[in-house]
Amino acid sequence: MALAEKNWRLLDTGHRPGPENMAIDEAIARAHARGEVPPTLRFYGWAPPAVSIGYFQSMLKEVDLDAVRASGYGYVRRPTGGRLIFHHMELTYSVVVREELLPGGVIETYREISRGLLAGLAELGVAAELSGGERDPRRADPGGFHTACFDTASAYELQVGGRKLAGSAQTRRDGVILQHGSILLDVDVPLLFRLMRLPEGAPAERLMARFRSKATTLREALGREVGYAEARDAFTAGFARALGLRLTSGSLTLAEEKEAETLVATKYGSDNWNIKK
Repeated sequence: MALAEKNWRLLDTGHRPGPENMAIDEAIARAHARGEVPPTLRFYGWAPPAVSIGYFQSMLKEVDLDAVRASGYGYVRRPTGGRLIFHHMELTYSVVVREELLPGGVIETYREISRGLLAGLAELGVAAELSGGERDPRRADPGGFHTACFDTASAYELQVGGRKLAGSAQTRRDGVILQHGSILLDVDVPLLFRLMRLPEGAPAERLMARFRSKATTLREALGREVGYAEARDAFTAGFARALGLRLTSGSLTLAEEKEAETLVATKYGSDNWNIKK
């Protein structure tokens, strides 16, 4: 598969609250659908750290909101599917591109975008591979209870030694693909589990052990700390090299900023969206 448009905008919007991050992704997608901005690769972080859930999940069933609020963290529902993620020590990416410029179904486009992620890991010196393409990333695994996004791999997601390092999700609207995902720099597993609402009687220690066996981080893969800026630069280079992109650093347009503010006020910052049944 070859991308039909090689000139993309590159954004680093820094660390922002969860509702703002999700609003910016949607604002970019809307602007791109209107033809106002080019395809966009965006990197960002979360401040304060936040729990996000997939579009089809229940916040009240998945998240201990009392623990989240007491810790000063945020929470938000994503416009994409998938499972709970605690956005803490990570680099988050998003890709916004019209379907006509990246043709194919969900699996095919996941595979193409994952080539950029794989090349980014190679820039850091991480030998990674893609999980098999048989599992639709939009669907929950029917094989049993999963605690969080990183304890099982969907189609064409990055693994190191069979353990998941990056989790992604995709949605499409108005002819535009929005895919975003988390690349773990490090993880505090006990903290993650304190913020989750586990089934009554679920063995937390055993579930944490399972999570550790299924997930890994850049710190673990490289045996050293990897900062946000180092990871961002590596994945920027990886996307450019693997997908043949000409990335031009830019900023959000005034229209995107205003639309994101509106989306925070009316959607992502509202419990009508985040905690709907």
